[in-house]
Amino acid sequence: MARKFFVGGNFKMNGTISSVKEIVENLNKAQLDPNVETVIAPPALYLLLVREHAKKEIGVAAQNVYDKPNGAFTGEISVSQLKDSGIDWTILGHSERRTILAESDQTVASKTKYATENGVSVIWCCGESLEQREAGKTLEVIATQLSALKAQISDWKKIVIAYEPIWAIGTGKVATTEQAQEVHASIRDWLVKEVSQTVADETRILYGGSVSEKNCKDLSKEKDIDGFLVGGASLKPAFVDIINCKA
Repeated sequence: MARKFFVGGNFKMNGTISSVKEIVENLNKAQLDPNVETVIAPPALYLLLVREHAKKEIGVAAQNVYDKPNGAFTGEISVSQLKDSGIDWTILGHSERRTILAESDQTVASKTKYATENGVSVIWCCGESLEQREAGKTLEVIATQLSALKAQISDWKKIVIAYEPIWAIGTGKVATTEQAQEVHASIRDWLVKEVSQTVADETRILYGGSVSEKNCKDLSKEKDIDGFLVGGASLKPAFVDIINCKA
């Protein structure tokens, strides 16, 4: 089964009502490649705004969700609240949350399990720091992150994996196409060995880390790169060019 190309836009903690509306209007007016699944993740405060204004072909994601039902969890958002608001996706395990907010592999896996088992699809992020890459530990680090995920989930159908080398996020440094493809291939090999050939064949693996309209075409040609999780560039008109990079 061919994997449908996927482009996610992570707005992070950026935007205002007017600027987010402008981004959505730009996407609504653009001719987006129908063979690409497009999902955008605005700050939580603007999720409803985006879902109400974006055309239905564009998916909307939260940037985080909690792993418990509704209750006494101040500051958190529940899976059922996302579903009630028409939000079908969430990002989980982004390196900014793993590092700045000290989310462990197990916490991320628990959130992923709860979201997917309750009807919300997950863009699950993994990646290594510069120190880990220079120590030759890239694949080991990612395997550890994947193992924590595998320990808690059995159904991978609602999971898209995003490989984001931490040293390339927002730095302007980009993994070479060869570096990115090598890690993507190793993730797929891990899925073959540790989960199943079917899951390896069907799971989309995205690249994230200073993706731009300039480098997306070359990256998209690699056989194990099934799309992108875009950060800063998703706030700009050039995001359309990234979505349409295979057209």
